[in-house]
Amino acid sequence: MGFIPLFIMLGGGCLLFFLTVKNALQRKLNQQKELLFKLNSLNPELGIIVDDSSDPDLLIAALKEKQTEKSVTQKALKIIRDLKVNRIQYNELLKKAPYNWVGKIARFHSI
Repeated sequence: MGFIPLFIMLGGGCLLFFLTVKNALQRKLNQQKELLFKLNSLNPELGIIVDDSSDPDLLIAALKEKQTEKSVTQKALKIIRDLKVNRIQYNELLKKAPYNWVGKIARFHSI
């Protein structure tokens, strides 16, 4: 009877850790989609490129090819920088030891 509460607490702790990490990873993915949506609404002419790939380097190259206003370009570059930072943070989080276990179980893939 003495070990049952220990096993319940251990299982509860593991479940809470799993749910917390899953929530953090899902929040990063939602933030990535939101930033892509902002970029798409800011530059409608980049709509096809934004939908096809989320690689920030390709988006910067496409933005440089288009002739747009300077203020729109600056806002788009800020959003693309945020995309890069978010992608790096998400991928680094998936590489760390306990987080990659949750990522494998919950089927999260790198961006």
